[in-house]
Amino acid sequence: MYELPEKLKQLKAYEPNSGQYNVHLDANESFLSLPKEIKQQIAKAVQEINYERYPDPSSKKVCEAFANFFELDPSIVVAGNGSDELISIILANFASYGDTIVVTAPDFSMYEFYAKSSGLQVETFEKEREKFDVDALIHKVKEVEARIVIFSNPCNPSSLCMKKDEIKKIASSLDCLVVVDEAYMEFSNESIVEETKQFDNVIVLKTCSKAFGLAALRLGFAISNERLANVLMTVKSPYNVNTVTQVVGEIVLSHTEYLKECMIAIKKERDFLYEQIKALEKQYSNKITVYESSTNFIFIDCNNEQEAHVLFMKMKENGIAIRLMGSHVRICAGNRLENEEMLGIFKQWLIGGTVYEKLCD
Repeated sequence: MYELPEKLKQLKAYEPNSGQYNVHLDANESFLSLPKEIKQQIAKAVQEINYERYPDPSSKKVCEAFANFFELDPSIVVAGNGSDELISIILANFASYGDTIVVTAPDFSMYEFYAKSSGLQVETFEKEREKFDVDALIHKVKEVEARIVIFSNPCNPSSLCMKKDEIKKIASSLDCLVVVDEAYMEFSNESIVEETKQFDNVIVLKTCSKAFGLAALRLGFAISNERLANVLMTVKSPYNVNTVTQVVGEIVLSHTEYLKECMIAIKKERDFLYEQIKALEKQYSNKITVYESSTNFIFIDCNNEQEAHVLFMKMKENGIAIRLMGSHVRICAGNRLENEEMLGIFKQWLIGGTVYEKLCD
């Protein structure tokens, strides 16, 4: 009988919400749809694709469009089939089998998944919600002799955002590879993407799935220095970003003013959601703690797992998807109508008594 490799036996699959929902506030997607004019431009361009030909292996035009938006040198930008693919490529190739990497907790679970599937040892640095102890992280990475340290900034799910100087201190203090996942940085202002050339050990990851509303495309980018970018280009698969994604990504990324308006609109709804839930926290401080957000979602402590589960199920029963994370829930900002619908159910849960009262009904 075929025996699975040990590294695969304990892997747990990432489990997004399944089922039918009218309101999706669980996956941190954008609530904004592309305007008609851009869709028409895309439709025309897609008709002109040579579908019988392989994609451009370097994704040259979409990398140039991305670099132009962020005012970067295109030579340090590498495109991926979502930033997930880039994470898997980095962990599989910039460390050897059995090497140690450091992840932080709480953080994006796929870092550990890709590390273990590549045969790497994972050490976890536990961080507090309100403060990231940079010196302690540096000590941990050196202590375990890690080859890579990877973390999101701002953090998914806690929304904690480290300062630019803190990231630079980590990079300059370590000899290992430092991977900073800036999937949510378009909702904050501490990006180091413009300074990656200053370091020989930093890769910054970006995605088009959050602020830019292109989750369906699966398009991400790695920004580093020319040396690391050349290595990434070498180890990735030759046609990793399909032509449709490249063409659509190039078009959307060229609409810089539209994308800036998207970020403003999403932050406006994020702030509305936070302010509404913060006001409820003052009334129900024994039931919830809401954390200030640097992302496009709100992270809420429901004090215990049973209460969080009741809230999750109440939302589900009303066709609203949110993310359940132990005793916490993560709620992405939707449009105003979606936010108000969710808040209505949220208030019902707050007013409706404790989980124990519900179980007795």
